[in-house]
Amino acid sequence: MSDMNNTLEDIHTSGCLGEKAEIFGSGKGNVSGSSSPSLIPLHGPLQPPNAQPSKTAVCKGNRKSEEGEETLLTDPFPNPFPELIPSTVSSLVSDCLLPWTKSGATQVIKVYNEDNTSRAVEVPTDITARDICQLFVMKNHCIDDHSWTLFEQLSHPGIERTIEDHESVMEVLSGWGMDTESRLYFRKNYAKYEFFNKPLDFFPDHMVSLSSETNGIMNHSQLIQTFLNSSTCPEIHGHLHAKEQGRKSWKKFYFVLRRSGLYFSNKGTSKEPRHLQFIAEFSDGDVYTLLSAKKIHGAPTDYGFCVKSTKHGSPRDLKLLCADDEQTRTCWVTAMRLFKYGLQLYQNFIQPHQKQKASPMRSISENSLVAMDFSGHKSRVIENPSEALSVAVEEGLSWRRKSCHRLSSHGSPSTSQSPMSNIALHMAQPWFHSKLSRDEAHRLITQQGLIDGVFLLRDSQSNPKTFVLSLCHTQRIKHFQILPVDDEGDLFYSLDDGHTRFTDLIQLVEFYQLNRGVLPCKLKHHCARITL
Repeated sequence: MSDMNNTLEDIHTSGCLGEKAEIFGSGKGNVSGSSSPSLIPLHGPLQPPNAQPSKTAVCKGNRKSEEGEETLLTDPFPNPFPELIPSTVSSLVSDCLLPWTKSGATQVIKVYNEDNTSRAVEVPTDITARDICQLFVMKNHCIDDHSWTLFEQLSHPGIERTIEDHESVMEVLSGWGMDTESRLYFRKNYAKYEFFNKPLDFFPDHMVSLSSETNGIMNHSQLIQTFLNSSTCPEIHGHLHAKEQGRKSWKKFYFVLRRSGLYFSNKGTSKEPRHLQFIAEFSDGDVYTLLSAKKIHGAPTDYGFCVKSTKHGSPRDLKLLCADDEQTRTCWVTAMRLFKYGLQLYQNFIQPHQKQKASPMRSISENSLVAMDFSGHKSRVIENPSEALSVAVEEGLSWRRKSCHRLSSHGSPSTSQSPMSNIALHMAQPWFHSKLSRDEAHRLITQQGLIDGVFLLRDSQSNPKTFVLSLCHTQRIKHFQILPVDDEGDLFYSLDDGHTRFTDLIQLVEFYQLNRGVLPCKLKHHCARITL
């Protein structure tokens, strides 16, 4: 990633942001030949207008409004020790802690979470989505892992999208019009910037056409660079279902996505300019996902998305599209975000990491860890991968035996009282969601990001005595049953029919966070719910 960061900085400083997209003809009919193009500048595909710098907010106090909702106060702190701190110093401290009080007008907004509980807060009118997320992270004492995200959900057409960190929240609210059912949601989105880390997982080879300058060969960092550099911009193509204007029917077309906009071919898979029909551009539009594509819009699958113009609020103006699978939809939606915001998204991605570098913390990379053997007179590095794996398995078994012995030696009940003790332990964990159905688990993981390692644990609906691990891998959600194992009166839990046993669910989760075992990938991100 360091090479990519240096290259991207060169792109930014060399003035590549002032690009112009080629839209041939009027943009409403066929695309003419490349001999006589008319250049139309796209205003802000990489740096959207009115992008506000990030601010840091400090919560001062709360009060209950008449409707029972909590409102953030922005009154300065009173001086609790006037004899120790002069009033001039106290006012200076208040000014430093309250940057929002200097920003002018404020407005009260309401934000929801997954269980539809809400909270009203008073914020300045120039606040960004990142500011809102930092406010609620601090307000709810959450761990700021840079995955908290603000979502815009329009209930009437049944669509939602990620509000980018740099976007002005008030500009988003101003586009709602009279739709009182529209909401802001605060929740995790682990996939928000994951394409910067694993771009090849988001952009399959069969959907991406590269320019001749790259010779069709590209690594992870180079693929992202082509999205951010207008001279080597890739092209996304493939079949999508589209809803015909004014009709209930859907029809399959071959679509082509370029920086100049979205097109479909009226003759098979032909990309000739005379066969490409213009659909939408992104300088004045946003891409949304459909919440219930089949139920609300009659789509052939549930992997729907749409392009909504910021100038027109009518649901009839939505360009409704539908993919055959989640990976295809993710590719189109991610590419549209990159085409619209470009380098601004990368700046949003690296900004939290730059702040962390300013305050260095000790960290250990997995690549710096080696297997060691301390059984002999002298310690040695285990270089044979097979030997290292067998040692790791043996240490895991020894660790579990010691854990069982420790629990029994301290008087912890190992028979009838052990299940109740275990339940009391895992019920308080943030990854355990108790009586959550299979469909609700699927929806929660989808909302918080379809990337490898997103997981949660829940009670089994079919067997009350068992539990289920719901895990995302390759943008698919899989469910693994956790079975209780009775060994001479001692209760254990296992994912592999008793071959690997754990005294409680906490031990099971911690083990699979470090070891893949029988799972397709390690447990990495747990689905968290908070109460606002």
